[in-house]
Amino acid sequence: MLENRVRELRARFRWTQDDLAKKIGVTRQTIGLIEKGDYAPSVALALKIAKAFEVQVEEVFYLK
Repeated sequence: MLENRVRELRARFRWTQDDLAKKIGVTRQTIGLIEKGDYAPSVALALKIAKAFEVQVEEVFYLK
């Protein structure tokens, strides 16, 4: 199962879901679905999220 640290990283940067969504070109709803684990992002989207947080993709998404 794909797990993620999007919510944790977003809190660290003090970004709202809307802030992150605008930075990577998706909707706030998409961020919410990713955070809940209801949506597995594409490789391109996962890389965009990691780049926004300035970390490696493995630091955001991992298998459990």
